[in-house]
Amino acid sequence: MRVNETAGRAAATVIAVVGPTAAGKSALSIALAHALGGEVVNCDSMQLYRGMDIGTAKLTALEREGVPHHLLDIWPVTEPASVAEYQRLAREAIDGIQARGRVALLVGGSGLYQRAVLEDFSFPGTDAAVRARLEAELVRVGPAVLHARLRSIDPDAAEKILDSNGRRIVRALEVIEITGGRFTASLPDPVPVYPVLQLAVDRGDLDERVTRRVAKMWGDGLVDEVRGLVPEGLAGGLTASRALGYQQVLAYLEGRCTEQQAYDDTVTGTRRFVRRQRSWLRRDPSVRWLDGAAPDLVEQALRMVRETP
Repeated sequence: MRVNETAGRAAATVIAVVGPTAAGKSALSIALAHALGGEVVNCDSMQLYRGMDIGTAKLTALEREGVPHHLLDIWPVTEPASVAEYQRLAREAIDGIQARGRVALLVGGSGLYQRAVLEDFSFPGTDAAVRARLEAELVRVGPAVLHARLRSIDPDAAEKILDSNGRRIVRALEVIEITGGRFTASLPDPVPVYPVLQLAVDRGDLDERVTRRVAKMWGDGLVDEVRGLVPEGLAGGLTASRALGYQQVLAYLEGRCTEQQAYDDTVTGTRRFVRRQRSWLRRDPSVRWLDGAAPDLVEQALRMVRETP
């Protein structure tokens, strides 16, 4: 395989490297970027936040091996996530990469963010009064109660949203109320914006890898990282405070659980999230699956790139 030939074929195609947490997406994306002349556009919703490094497994500058990365560290922890704003920024980054004759690699496990970038995806409107009422109820009763309500109204939407993700639960209930229909019905049928090759990395030992990853995060200083973000407003951040690991450590720092409980809850919550990520991706027949444990993983991925029209 000639690298330049492969890069030329892929220039108009966005390569999406997706898959569940801890499967090896970042390592594969770095290898592909070197082989193809590529640049990475982050598609992990929590790596958008400045200072949230250890708990999101964000690559350090050294680990990026000189590969340009876009849309890391763009928001303070107090900024509520906006898929619409992310869509605009990510498409701008991809267009710039392709205009330079480079290959755009969209990398991360946030399925809704990926869809928003790659598909003709517009967003239902909002109603400030409905949103405020639901957010007040979220504070009063907690996300689990609202998630149970969402499940009774729109089971498909509830299946896609973690029962701890209060902001997304509120958004789903808001759309249901203002449109009179199901939240899932408001999501359009996929119409691609870019040619795309979706490479999903998975492996059979993710439970063990999640356990090791959480242990490494604690060893690397996740508790101190969260403690340092508290003065930056982390606890009040509607999105950032709900991130796996950060939510649990905040509960520990606020005296609502022990550190061991926070640790165990992070492992359990991450494993649950892995299952949801798999479920989301398995619904898409266009996804090409790769075994992240295969010794020839990179070669397999490059073969799929070469086979892409």
